[in-house]
Amino acid sequence: MILKWLSLFAFFLKELVVSTLKVAWLVVQPRPRLRPGIVAFPLTVTTDAQITLLANMITLTPGTLSLDVSDDRKTLYIHAIDIESREALIGSIAAGFETKVLEVLR
Repeated sequence: MILKWLSLFAFFLKELVVSTLKVAWLVVQPRPRLRPGIVAFPLTVTTDAQITLLANMITLTPGTLSLDVSDDRKTLYIHAIDIESREALIGSIAAGFETKVLEVLR
């Protein structure tokens, strides 16, 4: 179990560094072409603890912010500063953060 938490922590640190570098790059651009938006992320996680951990990890990652969870707890609304593709953003969160959260909190 401890290895799964360490894996989640290492993954989060990697995402934190990568996101920080991406946001820093956007900041130093003379004319950044930002594509901000809000994405409805379909949740696989179901418990309060799982949803809270996922939402907090997303918010702590530079360039993204968890806004709200739908009343039925099936959708998390996320704001991103630069969205290349909504499907790519959803896929990367599902394959990354959400999968890791499910590994540690199941």
